[in-house]
Amino acid sequence: MDQNLVITEVVESLGYCLVDIEREGRGLLRVTIENQDFNQLINVGDCEKVSHQLTYTLAVENVAFERLEVSSPGLDRIVKTPQDFERFAGLEITLKLRVAMGNRKNFSGVLQGLMKGDAQSRDAVWGLLIEPKPGESAMLEFTLAEVEKARLVPVLDFKGKKS
Repeated sequence: MDQNLVITEVVESLGYCLVDIEREGRGLLRVTIENQDFNQLINVGDCEKVSHQLTYTLAVENVAFERLEVSSPGLDRIVKTPQDFERFAGLEITLKLRVAMGNRKNFSGVLQGLMKGDAQSRDAVWGLLIEPKPGESAMLEFTLAEVEKARLVPVLDFKGKKS
């Protein structure tokens, strides 16, 4: 059975949502989870519960790994799926494209969500409101196939002062 499918089934059977699976050097398998109720944060107990079940299940399924890390998405959460791009519309993200547009690959701006097409289609066009020059705004349109990496820009609130 496919390792991603095994991991997805375990995470979902425990009542969590799978955010990402990464394979790193030296046999590290990193699994990122969140609660189905997105307003409820992941805690250490949640990570322990998933880690324990995955350790057992991956061994049974003969999935090779040396170290397993289960964590929450964090403040700079990855934005990956069409559902993520819809859910985080209106928030600031950083976006790295696979191929440069206008001599740039890296952008930051406010995610506008779906601009054209069906969200589940490969041809769906998403929008990012960027500021190419101070005081100017422009709409960057892209497909998810063009995205190498996208992350939320963390918003920290220290006693009512956002930074």
